[in-house]
Amino acid sequence: ARHIALVGDAELDEGNVWEAIADPALAGLGNVLWVVDVNRQSLDRVIPGMKIRKLQKFFQDSGWHVVEAKYGRRLTRSFEWPGGRALRHHIDDMSNEEYQSLFALTGAALRDRFLHDAPDDVARALLGVPDEDLAPLVQNLGGHDLGTLLEAFRRCDAVTDRPSIVFAYTVKGWGLPLAGDPLNHAALLNESQIDDLRVASGLTAATEWSRFPAGSAEGGVCDAVGRRVNNVPVPPRARPSVPASVGALTTRPVSTQETFGRLLTALGSEPEVARRLVTTSPDVSVSTNLGGWINKMGVFAASDQPDYLGEGRLLRWQQGPTGRHIELGISEMNLFLLLGALGLAHDHHGEALLPIGTVYDPFVCRGLDALVYALYNGARFVVVGTPSGVTLSAEGGAHQSTVTASLGMELPGLSSAEPAYATALDWLLCDGLDRLGDPDGTSLYLRLSTRPVDQAPFERLRRERGDDALRADVLAGAYRLVDRAAELPGAPVVQLVTCGAMVPEVLAASAQLADEGVAANVIDLTSASRVYRSWRSGLRVAVADGRTTAAGGHLASIVPPAERHAPIVTVHDAASHSLAWLGSVFGARVVPVGVDEFGQSGSLAQLHRTFALDGPSIVNAALVALG
Repeated sequence: ARHIALVGDAELDEGNVWEAIADPALAGLGNVLWVVDVNRQSLDRVIPGMKIRKLQKFFQDSGWHVVEAKYGRRLTRSFEWPGGRALRHHIDDMSNEEYQSLFALTGAALRDRFLHDAPDDVARALLGVPDEDLAPLVQNLGGHDLGTLLEAFRRCDAVTDRPSIVFAYTVKGWGLPLAGDPLNHAALLNESQIDDLRVASGLTAATEWSRFPAGSAEGGVCDAVGRRVNNVPVPPRARPSVPASVGALTTRPVSTQETFGRLLTALGSEPEVARRLVTTSPDVSVSTNLGGWINKMGVFAASDQPDYLGEGRLLRWQQGPTGRHIELGISEMNLFLLLGALGLAHDHHGEALLPIGTVYDPFVCRGLDALVYALYNGARFVVVGTPSGVTLSAEGGAHQSTVTASLGMELPGLSSAEPAYATALDWLLCDGLDRLGDPDGTSLYLRLSTRPVDQAPFERLRRERGDDALRADVLAGAYRLVDRAAELPGAPVVQLVTCGAMVPEVLAASAQLADEGVAANVIDLTSASRVYRSWRSGLRVAVADGRTTAAGGHLASIVPPAERHAPIVTVHDAASHSLAWLGSVFGARVVPVGVDEFGQSGSLAQLHRTFALDGPSIVNAALVALG
């Protein structure tokens, strides 16, 4: 199959284009074809200068096969006339603005403008061209000549060892009264111009939407293409047998980032999962804990590559066609473009994959455009943002993320999760991979941390509640980690709601508040997006049914009626507003605690004090909430 992309010449200003074309992952992709519509216009203006030559060189230097469809066959033949070589040089040397100015002229006026400052040989070449034929000749560009285009595409078919690109020159609005007008992007034909277009096309208002006649050559082509493209059923999506978990791995203090790496390596031992699992990363595979997976599964390359650095290294970079990790350059945009493509493998190729991409969490924003479009197109994948938050204090403020938690909650087609404990991450990752195959499934965004967290509180709760009940709550998005209200009956109640790396501080604050006679429950919000959507779903049903009250979704199952108006303190290693909505579920007062300034350098303890994320500050926030 050939994969074809159509792009405007002005769109090549987008920086992510150049991130993509130079990436080594494109090497050998001979079935990739780009067609650039070179109409010399952007939305507002004629593109200045003669930029296309420079762009063609960029593609050539990046290893692409470049083909130019600049002139139609009629104009090409004129270059063989006496003076024809001078005619071609004259057009080639025109700036975009000068060439575009010719479209408003015809006849003698066009000839005068065209020949201004032209060598005498150019005038000689056009001696036999009547005035009325001059405009069709000068505007005979390759992008409007099917023969020229077919020849260009055949040249691309013949090159199979690298991607190809065709620069097809056109006139924007070709054949219409507004052809080449610098402001034609937003222009519309008036009614009389539309009538003229119908007549020129042999149509009437009654027939303009009619099919080609049955039995006609055109009708036959359309029927054949329609059957081939539109009526081939997509095979059922493969559902690999993803286990419910692969094991908690450790009871010692451990970070979710480290746990993720171990879980991924363990999943490589599950045959049905491993054959569809593929990972990718924008040059941060080691620092996002993909090393074990890469050692086990290898790095993808079109052909086997020698490993000159040998087998003695901690990380074995063995490259070949069987490798299951795709390493990218430092481009988060490329990461999400690739995840989008891998996540649509079922729709495009009939084979569902389980794609996982890792990226430093603050740099999710760098690839946000591609992430949004991947989700918009229905791609299914897992993206792991790690490390995240001010927990990454040692690397300075620029590597700390705050808004990504909200993006994960608000983007359609994406379920986000920020677990604190190894087993919770195990359950969420396995469940997320399994949901990629659901007809109504979503992609999964895991926001992880490098901070080791003591596993004892969660393991104690597992023993008390059992895995089935606790796993159900974790996957639904929230569970009650500490029930102080049960321990301190009659004491004032405050709900401390947190997630991820902030759980230790919140547990410490809960214990201190208990010493002061306050029942500070701790709710671990493993997935804010799932909790929000379960509440939102209930609200929509209530609105549709005309009811004045609505259930609280999953929160109603972990917050009893007697506690639903208790004040809430939300604590998040992210922007404080990301969890502030929780007060709306039951109409409770909220004091949100989070990071609402740009990050700073310093120790973790220093930054927690700076942003009021330390235990004493959380205690004060709870006392403020209690009023």
